[in-house]
Amino acid sequence: MVTRDAEFLERLLAMFKVEAREHLGVISAELTKMEKGVADNPPESIEIMYREVHSLKGAARSVNLADIVSLCQAVESVFSALKNGRMSLSPQASDLLLQTVDFCFRLVDGGKSPATERTVINDLIHRLDGLIPGQEPAASAVADKRVAVDSADPPIAETERVDPRNQTIAPDVAESPDQGVVSGPAASVTETVRISTAALDALLLQAEEMIAVKIATTQRMGELRDLKHRFDSWKKERQRDLSFATPRTRAGSGQISTEYFIPSFGARLTALVRAAEDDHRASASLIDTLLDDMKKTLMLPFSSMFEMFPRLVRDLVRTAGKKAEVTTDGGDIEVDRRILQELKDPLVHLVRNCLDHGIESPAEREKKNKPAHGTIRIEVASHDGKIEITVADDGRGIDIAQIVSAAVKQAKISPEAVAALDDREALQLMFQSGVTTSPLITDLSGRGLGLAIVGEKVEKLNGTVSVHTRRDEGTTFRLVVPLTLATFRGVLVRVAEQLFVLPATNVERVARSRWEEVQTVENRETLVVDGRPIAMVRLGDVLELKVAAARQPVDGPFVQVAVVGAAEKRMAFMVDEILGEQEVLVKPLGRQLPRVRNIMGATVIGNGRVVPLLNVPDLLKTAVKKVPSIIAGSAEAPVQSSSVLVVEDSITARMLMKNIIESAGYEVQAVVDGVEAIAALRSREFDIVVSDVEMPRMDGFDLTARIRSDKKLADLPVVLVTALESREDRERGIDVGASAYIVKSSFDQSNLLEVIGRLV
Repeated sequence: MVTRDAEFLERLLAMFKVEAREHLGVISAELTKMEKGVADNPPESIEIMYREVHSLKGAARSVNLADIVSLCQAVESVFSALKNGRMSLSPQASDLLLQTVDFCFRLVDGGKSPATERTVINDLIHRLDGLIPGQEPAASAVADKRVAVDSADPPIAETERVDPRNQTIAPDVAESPDQGVVSGPAASVTETVRISTAALDALLLQAEEMIAVKIATTQRMGELRDLKHRFDSWKKERQRDLSFATPRTRAGSGQISTEYFIPSFGARLTALVRAAEDDHRASASLIDTLLDDMKKTLMLPFSSMFEMFPRLVRDLVRTAGKKAEVTTDGGDIEVDRRILQELKDPLVHLVRNCLDHGIESPAEREKKNKPAHGTIRIEVASHDGKIEITVADDGRGIDIAQIVSAAVKQAKISPEAVAALDDREALQLMFQSGVTTSPLITDLSGRGLGLAIVGEKVEKLNGTVSVHTRRDEGTTFRLVVPLTLATFRGVLVRVAEQLFVLPATNVERVARSRWEEVQTVENRETLVVDGRPIAMVRLGDVLELKVAAARQPVDGPFVQVAVVGAAEKRMAFMVDEILGEQEVLVKPLGRQLPRVRNIMGATVIGNGRVVPLLNVPDLLKTAVKKVPSIIAGSAEAPVQSSSVLVVEDSITARMLMKNIIESAGYEVQAVVDGVEAIAALRSREFDIVVSDVEMPRMDGFDLTARIRSDKKLADLPVVLVTALESREDRERGIDVGASAYIVKSSFDQSNLLEVIGRLV
């Protein structure tokens, strides 16, 4: 009996903790609103807080937490004085009330307070009583023994409270000022119940497993349709007078004519297909409805997390000596509770970053003709099954040069690679661990970990994060994450005999391009998409699949690619076949494989095959580190008769390039600029042109354009080797028709010879 009572009280205490956090959260949010002067109706806010603390007091009494009861009594007296106009909410009163709320949170999480905290409790009650005009502060509110604070409502005795054998417990038990103990906001147990999130998670997982059933029925439907299609085709071919023998009884055999068998079999097959279609539609509808309803039980509005930010900003600006406020929008949008939980830390880090790095001091803002108060905006929008969250400030903006310098100092990028970065790529360096522009380490920032945590958390959710900034106008962080974790749309692709799934949220498009549209820039294959060249790599190479088939043209004269993007990065991945888009159920890899490069999980498709789900951010990082192969196959050994025209105005560079190419077995003629190159091309035939860009009279761009405009020379490969490495110069090289673009800063002779070997 004692054990059963103890178990029941333990469950009751667990329910109390959930309820208490809700009451304390409302009080904290309303106090912060009133302190900032943004409460819609201050008297109404006071009434809300008064009721919340009164309900909390009753709930604490029901579980015998006398210390919380005593604190609630003191806070309730303050709210009563505010309500009756006996006092106003001064900054000192607000600070003390918030301090008491924080301490109550601590007591709720820790249960019964140790003796060492009794002094703190007595001090808080003493100071709270001192806020009320004309009221003598209590000498000692909490003794070593438990006390009944409200004589009109004595605590429930242990023997009177509950007998677990015959009592039904209302999950939302709260004390009413008029009726003693009632259940919930409307005194009805059937309206709301508390269910542990563990139970809901388990139920949701079971519902999600039904996705596999729906996928399997879809697969079976496809197989049945294919069977019927084959039968119909066979029937057309068998329209002649044939018959075949089959046993009719155990006693003998007989002949069944084709004329009888085909219509009978066809009718039964058609009926089976229709029945399967009906079953599929019914089961799919039931599964979708069940899953949607289950997801809704674990969906929470963003407003449940927004409540913490006004208080957070209030405390941080006081510490930093700044003035700022936070505004939120989109709090009514609901998201999977698991995603909301994972987003908490990233959003806190972003708000801290905005306050420490973005928002200027009041004096600095006044010099810039800005309001003394800075503003941080958190906005949430939902579209296409994704959640987009923006965290923006109106501060000083980000110094990109400092970011790059810090990244170089931390060896996150080489000084040589910096020149090739545009502003968007440079800003992504902020999310590298250890990269910070703070001159010193503070409790707010300076360790270079905050934004790294943001990037890791968002990537874990299969989301993306990007940043945009303008000097003295502010910075905006943009996070895009899925609405739910368990299921999403995926694009099924094949590489050799292996299947993979790419998250549809990261796939910008799938395409089939001609091989001749593939260009080579800096020894990398590229495709022009939306007028911009993007790198193309073989998915099999990135995943290190040792299959020869992945290196051969898979669609005749065409190449199939999936263009994916994440965090301002885009890349085209070449695959053998794009099989289509479908809903997939994400299954983790298990504790034994907590982190596998390029893989985020697995799914089971309709035919029962296990297929890996690809981690797109990982995939992009891996692809950048690898040197992609160019066009299918490796470079062939040069033929002695192949001739190369080298165009270079520097005599040293010209002779060096000539010697390198000749040593590989090619015949080389060298000229000093584009004008001489045109003359040489008219006098004899060459297999390839290797040219500098910056030259007198006619540069490499103009030379390439002239070659492409000549019908006889239009197909002649042209390789540009230059010191011009900006994105605009590369794009211009592609625009004029260059076959390859090699930057001298990354030049080595093997790259040049490899490109020539593939193009001649």
